[in-house]
Amino acid sequence: MQPDVIIIGSGMGGATLAAALAPTGRRVVILERGEHLSDCPEARDPGAIFGRGHFRPKEVWHDAAGAAFNPGNYAFVGGNTKFYGAVLLRYRAEDFAPLRHIGGTTPGWPIGYDTLEPWYGRAEALYRVRGDVTGDPTEPVHSTPYPFPPVPDEPDIVTLRRAFAAQGLHVSALPLGVDLDSWLARAPTTWDAFPDTTGAKSDAESCALAAALLHPNVTLLTGAKVVRLLAEARRLTGVEVERNGLREVMTAPVVCLCAGAVMSAALLLASANADHPNGLANRSGQVGRNFMNHNLTGMVAWNPLRRNRTVYEKTIQINDFYLTGGPNGEPLGNIQMLGRITGPILAGEAGLPLWLARHIADHSIHIMAMSEDLPDPDSRVMWRNGGVVLDWRRTNVAAHDLLVRRLARAMRKAGWPIVLSRGFPKSKPSHQCGTARMGGDPAASVVDANLRAHDLENLYIVDASVLPTSAAVNPSLTIAALALRAGDHIAQKGVSRWQL
Repeated sequence: MQPDVIIIGSGMGGATLAAALAPTGRRVVILERGEHLSDCPEARDPGAIFGRGHFRPKEVWHDAAGAAFNPGNYAFVGGNTKFYGAVLLRYRAEDFAPLRHIGGTTPGWPIGYDTLEPWYGRAEALYRVRGDVTGDPTEPVHSTPYPFPPVPDEPDIVTLRRAFAAQGLHVSALPLGVDLDSWLARAPTTWDAFPDTTGAKSDAESCALAAALLHPNVTLLTGAKVVRLLAEARRLTGVEVERNGLREVMTAPVVCLCAGAVMSAALLLASANADHPNGLANRSGQVGRNFMNHNLTGMVAWNPLRRNRTVYEKTIQINDFYLTGGPNGEPLGNIQMLGRITGPILAGEAGLPLWLARHIADHSIHIMAMSEDLPDPDSRVMWRNGGVVLDWRRTNVAAHDLLVRRLARAMRKAGWPIVLSRGFPKSKPSHQCGTARMGGDPAASVVDANLRAHDLENLYIVDASVLPTSAAVNPSLTIAALALRAGDHIAQKGVSRWQL
């Protein structure tokens, strides 16, 4: 039976969109190139994850100079959320309007925070977010409370919180999607980059996809790699899928591309034809452009006379510098805890002897600075010779460097005198966004405010690629909120007018 809607990808965008459409009775087919992530000993083994790269995809991208690298862009049911830190923050209200930074001014969004606010609340309910709206001066208005109270601080984080507060900083709970008791019951491991195989992490598979598949009108096909989209002048006419060694063309009145900011752009560009010689949905020339990935620096603040006894360290954040702090009051960014770094993790990431890595990890606190990466049309995803080329050009670096210095000073004042820092490399596009930006002008954007492609009336793009700006917080909850809103739009509009 022909589906009414094809969804390409089962990550945060695709799974949440499926959950939104499932109750409507529409026949929905989700195409996921990966398979379910099965439970295995490696899911609890930091050496396997950080040393041997057991779960990393076996694919190669290239940078603009032609150098090859292996990206941390996972292909499993649930997408990258299977490995994410499950920080589910709302963008600040100010992020939706043009905002002046040290590195330039953001363009603003075609919708405001007030438009997306109700959908943020629904996304928080769907993803079982644990949080607290108090304590953060930048927290925007919530019309609904968090569904669960925040994850409690362990004693060493209570001490750190007090040390930050003594400096006049506002420390608040980090909104998280985790059932901590269930997570620690599976094994007392740390968090970031450890895959969720038990449902304890609020990832796209455990929450949204599970809700969608309760409905008999929703079908998930795994091992289904979309290799090309077929289109005529103003319509998408088919989806070419490779599965079990065979290729077929699937059709539906509505197609929703949810493969992530890199792969969605790459697929649109790879699908160029005579009617669309520069790629699909690319009359504006904006597909693949404005790639953003946040400026991220991880810090290990070390004191050989103190011990870090935490297991789950990632519970607090600081946003005092989110909207100000630059030389002329410009925004700097967000500060949040990392998942606890252990000796094997540090040994795998930094190449240190295990004995030294254990000592440093056990006598340090682990924290991260995150600053906005501004949209730049020359920072882009391209499709060359059948593969992905990522030319990521970092922006707003001066603001990030200043935030890193502020955080290092705060850590030293908090009793951690030696601060080591390391920026996240291009091989970890964990906060990838941009490449198919949302906007009201078809000449300068790829999709409209409802995420429908300007050029193809039955194509929606529902993932991080549509974000006009990256803000300076984790993008997952904003992707989910946009997906719920897009699902409501598709359901209200109906599919009859798009019948093939």
